[in-house]
Amino acid sequence: MKAISLNLVVLRSSDLVRAVDFYTRLLGLEFVKHRHGKGPEHFSAELGGVVFELYPLAPDGPSTLGTRLGFKVPSLEAAIAAVGTEYPEAILSPPKDSEWGRRAVVVDPGGHRVELVERTSAS
Repeated sequence: MKAISLNLVVLRSSDLVRAVDFYTRLLGLEFVKHRHGKGPEHFSAELGGVVFELYPLAPDGPSTLGTRLGFKVPSLEAAIAAVGTEYPEAILSPPKDSEWGRRAVVVDPGGHRVELVERTSAS
């Protein structure tokens, strides 16, 4: 069997500008505006071989709210500080040690829960 890898994640947000700002502050992602054919304008960033896209949430369209993301970050404290200045309400679970490393959970402007993990030498 050939190796399988993830190459695309799409989230839908009711406020694309805030969502782009959130992920830029949190992870340092660089987004590019895209539009494919007659589809909606959206934003795209590449992250370790995976395309991460933010699409507008259409009033009658499907939601991605139940989707939970997880990112490994080089510094959990820096990520929390970067997002906490503009989005202090986003921090659901402050940084604490876990069996997976130092971990926190934030919520993006669209309501998606995002787990952040900084690997420690013990994890």
